[in-house]
Amino acid sequence: MISGFPDERSRQRYLAVYDSLLDWPQPAEELTIETTYGSTNVRRSGSRTGVPLVLLHGVTATSLSFQAHAAALGERHPVYAVDSLGEPGRSVQTAPLPDAESIADWLDQVLAALGCERVHLAGVSRGGWLALNQAIRRPRRLSGVTAVDPGGLADIGFKQHLWLLTGFGLMLMPAAVRRRFAKTSFSAFLDDTIRRITLAQLPHRTRAFMFDTLTDEQWRSLDVPVDLVLGGRSVLYDAERQARRIAPLSSKVRVEVVPGVAHGIELMDLVTDRAPRSASGAPEAG
Repeated sequence: MISGFPDERSRQRYLAVYDSLLDWPQPAEELTIETTYGSTNVRRSGSRTGVPLVLLHGVTATSLSFQAHAAALGERHPVYAVDSLGEPGRSVQTAPLPDAESIADWLDQVLAALGCERVHLAGVSRGGWLALNQAIRRPRRLSGVTAVDPGGLADIGFKQHLWLLTGFGLMLMPAAVRRRFAKTSFSAFLDDTIRRITLAQLPHRTRAFMFDTLTDEQWRSLDVPVDLVLGGRSVLYDAERQARRIAPLSSKVRVEVVPGVAHGIELMDLVTDRAPRSASGAPEAG
């Protein structure tokens, strides 16, 4: 199955909202990269020197979710913000992405087309899983990974599905109600850019593979440095428990649990703080 909008009219309506929200803080170049799975939209900005940062967003959030952070991320690094294929955004899927292997193949083709010798992947939520999946299956173009509260550390259950449904419901509530949840685990749903772009994509039929649960063997197989940054109040899993499980599996993985942080908009601040330092090889604060 192939993701996409049911008709051109709904797609154009979505793109009108996308374009109205696009206000990148630095001069940027829009790239269209053709792969065997479809065309991928990548926005390039930032420095012309330094290790390139490739940004991978959470589900439905698109590359626009990095907009407020692009200037800081691009101070010392080239920045490539990707609209993940198979999700709403400016990328257009034309062939199935049924599993983790095909996802890694798609992203490998994108990275090859960028022409960079090595890149540092920085992803949040599903984007964090995309980065980890790439490090496991196609590490050859990677200098390292920063994965912030990624999916794929534990199975998704009723609690997580309820959180998603509640979050989408809150998007439809009046502003006064939404403000009451602004500093909770639902904050990502209530960010104005993410909220508006998510509501605009409701007609989209998402058929691409989302993520699977990474095994101990896969963690042990890692051969590139990984900074795994978990929110202490993450709704996806017990962060302390996952840290204790994963840390001994690979010397390539540095695990950090940030107390008090939920799976919300504050995760973007962690990407902005951790990814440039990791890409530059600077020591992280404990």
